[in-house]
Amino acid sequence: MSGSHLVMEKGRRNILVVDDEAKILEVVSSFLESRGFAVFTAESATRALEIFERENIALIILDLMLPDIAGEETCRRIRRGSRVPIIMLTAKIDEPNIIEGLAAGADDYITKPFSLKELHARVETVLRRSGGDLAPLTARNSFRGGDLIVDFEKNLVMKMQKPVCLTPSEMKILAIMIKYPGKVFTRAELIDIALGDGFDGFDRAVDNHVKNLRQKIEDNSKEPKYILTARGLGYRFSGE
Repeated sequence: MSGSHLVMEKGRRNILVVDDEAKILEVVSSFLESRGFAVFTAESATRALEIFERENIALIILDLMLPDIAGEETCRRIRRGSRVPIIMLTAKIDEPNIIEGLAAGADDYITKPFSLKELHARVETVLRRSGGDLAPLTARNSFRGGDLIVDFEKNLVMKMQKPVCLTPSEMKILAIMIKYPGKVFTRAELIDIALGDGFDGFDRAVDNHVKNLRQKIEDNSKEPKYILTARGLGYRFSGE
């Protein structure tokens, strides 16, 4: 499954499992799929980071002993731009190593060998604790020298120092796109992730939300610099 593109079904969460042991990948992915998750697998940190940049991952199960980049460093790299929940898989049972992994940004850990039922319980607990948080790592986000400011703590958006009024749906779409800058979101994914199960509109309704967002935060909505169209795929956010 590693390397294949998988569009997240409505209500189905994507999990990335990273381990250099093929047997563990096979057993864990099979078990989690039986519990209703969509699973991506990677045998190296490099491959995991590639998948994470491309897909909308809800949670990462990360082995600390990887062949290319240590799990702790991989965790730090992910944490530079995302709050995605991370559970460490580790054979290092001594306290200093576990503390180091948690300090790198992991949300929980489980030691090898482990029970699949325990892993599932920890996955569900961490996902519940994360609460579907859409906000980026920083509460206040400034783009292009302050041209656009998005403050999630104050629920405030400023364009050229003037407040912008966004609808709740527009704010959710902007939040999830800022959380994963550069990542392409399909219309179906934006409905599922940003608008939720209660949304009963059509995919094209997202186009209207994006159109309205552009009118509010872009200098020229026909030549956007923030919310860009990935032709034939969907939309992505660029703060450069």
